[in-house]
Amino acid sequence: MANIKSALKRIQIAERNRLRNKSYKSAVKTLSKKAFQAIEACAAEPSDEAKSEAQKYISETYSKIDKAVKTGVFHRNTGARKKARLAKEFKQATATA
Repeated sequence: MANIKSALKRIQIAERNRLRNKSYKSAVKTLSKKAFQAIEACAAEPSDEAKSEAQKYISETYSKIDKAVKTGVFHRNTGARKKARLAKEFKQATATA
């Protein structure tokens, strides 16, 4: 354990940031899974309700990814890649419908 005051503070800050990062990453994973499931449901049973449901989940996921990038949890390219994969999947699902 550190004895220096600044080192103790850095340990506390690192732990706080670790928990925040974990929270954002977990939320993004959960929302992404829900969005991909909604997209699959939309592809299997194309309807306006399914499409709007998928769009809602995608919007929530985009928002959480943007917030994670803004706070420094994800690099901006990582955020862009995650959003692009969602958009690509949604576009393919709605194009076949």
